[in-house]
Amino acid sequence: MRRKPTNVTPICTYSKQTLAQLATRLKQGGVAIVPTDTVYGLVCHPQFPDALNRIREMKQRDRDKPFQLLMASVDAVWADGAVRTPTSETIARFWPGALTAVLNTTDGRTEGYRVPQDAPLQELLTACGGALRATSVNISGEPPAVALSDIPESIVNAVDMIIDGGTIQAAEASTVIQIDAENHLKLLRPGALTQAILQSVE
Repeated sequence: MRRKPTNVTPICTYSKQTLAQLATRLKQGGVAIVPTDTVYGLVCHPQFPDALNRIREMKQRDRDKPFQLLMASVDAVWADGAVRTPTSETIARFWPGALTAVLNTTDGRTEGYRVPQDAPLQELLTACGGALRATSVNISGEPPAVALSDIPESIVNAVDMIIDGGTIQAAEASTVIQIDAENHLKLLRPGALTQAILQSVE
């Protein structure tokens, strides 16, 4: 059984001061554990590939597996270059929420976007410029953490800050869908909103 982390990594609850400190640390290339509206997430600023590599090492994750972008708002998704189509705009109605949408962008990228519903996390995203790279807190292949006591000690010891949000009641990862170049929707991972999303585009 994993115990609640007790190491020297700062463990805080959200406050204005903590949020400002965390945003500063992430904008300097740090890595943090934060609660989301689904599970706990490992986050870093998208401008720091070294930080993303640290997360890969923590999770023991294959290098070819991408990380999603948490976005501060739906407008931030479009501003990042996500292609707007009738299907993607229909899907965007589920944001903020437990949906990750893999979309093509106008500059040739493919990104997995999610706009979380958690208000403090939205504030953090805004303070960081609108986006953070993110993935669930777990060793690859293991269940994601919904409480600090679920987090492997190796990950706790490797991050710069931890936000304690208690036990996350949703306890279910986001639904992941993809919209391809032909505007077709494909379900990549079932989750909290699967049935509603699929019905919306039938």
